[in-house]
Parts: sequence; structure tokens; C-alpha cells
Amino acid sequence: MERIKISENGRYLMYESGKPFFWLGDTAWLLFQKLSADEAQEYINDRRDKGFNVIQAVLIHDVTDTNVYGKPALDDDSITKTFINNSPDLESPNSYWKHVDRVVDMAEKAGMYMGLLPVWGSIVKAGYLNRDNVVEYGTWLAEHFKDRKNIIWILGGDIKGNEHYEIWDTLGNTIKAHNPDALMTFHPFGRTQSSEWFHNAPWLDFNMFQSGHRRYNQKMKQEEEDDDRIRIGQDNWRYVMNDYQKTPVKPTLDGEPAYESIPQGLHDPTQPYWDANDVRRYAYWSVFAGACGHTYGHNAVMQMHRPCDLRGSFGVREYWYDALKAEGARQMHYLKDLMLSVPYFERIPDQSVIDGDIGEKYDRLLATRGASYIFVYTYTGRSISVRMGKISGEKVIARWFDPKTGEMFKIGEFENSGVREFEPPRKEGEWPDYVLILTDSRKEYFL
Repeated sequence: MERIKISENGRYLMYESGKPFFWLGDTAWLLFQKLSADEAQEYINDRRDKGFNVIQAVLIHDVTDTNVYGKPALDDDSITKTFINNSPDLESPNSYWKHVDRVVDMAEKAGMYMGLLPVWGSIVKAGYLNRDNVVEYGTWLAEHFKDRKNIIWILGGDIKGNEHYEIWDTLGNTIKAHNPDALMTFHPFGRTQSSEWFHNAPWLDFNMFQSGHRRYNQKMKQEEEDDDRIRIGQDNWRYVMNDYQKTPVKPTLDGEPAYESIPQGLHDPTQPYWDANDVRRYAYWSVFAGACGHTYGHNAVMQMHRPCDLRGSFGVREYWYDALKAEGARQMHYLKDLMLSVPYFERIPDQSVIDGDIGEKYDRLLATRGASYIFVYTYTGRSISVRMGKISGEKVIARWFDPKTGEMFKIGEFENSGVREFEPPRKEGEWPDYVLILTDSRKEYFL
């Protein structure tokens, strides 16, 4: 299995061999805590078959964590006792850390990467991970996993980086010192991005932001209404644009957009629930804005909701094994397949290919292109006017791509000059989002 590296242009990810790696993540925060070995295998196989290649999971979500076999993550709920006074049990059958290793092995055999969070942010907030034990814990993690090629480190966990900055920075530097070949990022609080605090940190290889679960008119806190981040609302492409302009150049991606089947605003189950149409929008918007991939999440899967759980969180309505079949999860790989079907590393975001009004909010058009291709995404099925001549070729072939089915429809061949308007076909009873594809007629990307 190859390690993942940063591409030569600093914008994207790639395998060690130089082949493009498009991050298509799935959110499984409580994978280690709530699934048995057989269930974890079922989950991993399903996500592999659906085209996902990264699983985001938390090693210690709470100091009282146990796995499905009743084995605790920590001795006496203490990081200090477990990693300084003693060492974790790696021998007993089904011990917590033995089970973690087993699941990581399963992912490796499936060709999948593990985005591991050492702790959830609340662990640091509460002081359980602190200046007295952070170096020892980080050292143990790095040494334990350093020979594995399918590990990507994700610090944070729904927390702002300026909260206990010293702890996060120490943890990042410690792991990187012992495990320099593994990539590392930071999962921040909703509607914030890692680059706000850590862009220049030597341990941060790529940025991550959390566009979150609120719709445009849902504020986080009254006192934050004047914060530009909050006004961004659902425009997750703005976080990409922000990171894209920073130096040094680093890749970025949305590590937590709105989850499928979670209430809009997160906490009130009387609100409408985000659906497959919404999760597609977040994915195509951010990637076309220049992101190196995207993470999907489903409310039931991220918390691994089971019949035996007394109650679920965030208005969950399904069990994890039923939610594996969710419509949005089945559609995510169409985006990955599309992006990998053309020359990958040359791709840039380029709104200048759009003539006229690029739109606001749901009507926003997002365009990306290479030297010989253009992709433009419309969420609302609006017409798209293109300034031709932005790519190579005297003629271009135009197609419509349906993000819901992965189907492609040829429109025709056109002169690569002037301005041309394209009107997407109607979808009876279906959401009307499309990708307009223009390619140099001499290229054979989509035969």
C-alpha cells in the first residue's frame, strides 16, 4: 500500500508513485467504540465498494470510552495512567487498542486510509489531555502506527484551534517528529477552518474546514452575527477560496459539511433534514472551487446508531447498517470518478469561464478547468453561458453530466470561440443539478 503525499504543485494529494489521490472520505467517528469486528468489516467493505477511500474515526472520543466488547480505552479513565504510568493492553483478545489495530488492518486490506483523530476536542477542553501528558500520548501514537502506510492524522475534533493552542501544536509537532511520513491536518469547529490558526505550522500538511450543518438563515450565536465566517452560511466554496489564496500553498477540503439525514441546524428535529441533493451540492461546490477532495457524512453512520443505544443524537432516524444504503452515499463516487477522468493536477478553479451572472446562494455556478476541459456545476438547473476559447482546440464537445446517476449526455460539437449558452435538460420529479462538461474535441476523455 502506498502512502499519500502532497502533489508537486501543493494543491492536491497523490500516491507515492505520483498517481492522483482524490480524497473521498466517510465519517465514522465512533467506529472503534460501537462496532464489533464483523460489523466493522461490513462497514469497511460497503464504503470500499461505494468508492470511498478515507474513513474518519476518533481514537478517544470520551475518557470513559469502551468498545463493543466492554474493554476500556483508558485505565481509570486516565490518559496519564494509560500512556505514562503503564502502556495500553495490546495482547488481550478484544482489548480496546487490539480492536483498533484489527480495524485498521481491515481498512488496509481493503485499500482504504484511516483519518485518525487522537482525541475529540472536548478531551482537551476538559483538560484530560494536557501539557503533562500530551507528549507521551503523541509519542505512543506515532511510534505505534508509524510503520502503517494507511494512516492520516487529523488533530482537533470540532474545536477552534485557539482553544488550548499549545496542546494542539505540541501534539502535532510530537506526532510529526516520530511519524514524519504520515500526512496531518486539523478538524475545526463549525464554520471555521484550520488555516485560521495552523496554516504555517510545520506539522500541518493540508487544511481542513467544517462548513457545518446550518442553512443560510440559521445563526450560531447572536454575538457572532457580525462574523464574516458566519455569514458564509452554506457557501462552503468560500472556505476553499480563502485557503486557495494563502501561502505557502497547501491542499484543503471540507472535512464536515452537512450530514445526510440530519436536521438543518443540527439540534432541532422539527426542522427539515438535509438530504442527498444537499450533500451533492456541498461536494461539487467545494471541489470545483479547488478542494483536493471531500468528506461525506450520514447522521446514523457517523454515530454508528444501533438498536441497543438508549437514544441517539441529533434526531437520528435510522440505524447505521440501514443508512449505509443512503442515496447520497451511493452518489459520491460519481464526483471522484469525474475528477479522475481528466488530467488532474493541472486543474484550477476558474469563474472567468462563466459569462454574465454567476449567481448567489443556491443559484451559484462553480467552474473548474484544465488545459483541455471545463466543468461547470449548477445546483438549480439554471442555464450556463460560457466564454469559449478558455481551453485548447478549435472545436469542443459539450456534454451534460448527471451527479445523481453518473450518466453523461452528449449535447454536440461547437466552435471554441465567442459566448455560448447551454440549457440543461429537465428532470421530471428529480432535483435538477447538472455538470456542464466541455472538452477539446481531439481528446478522448469520455468515449
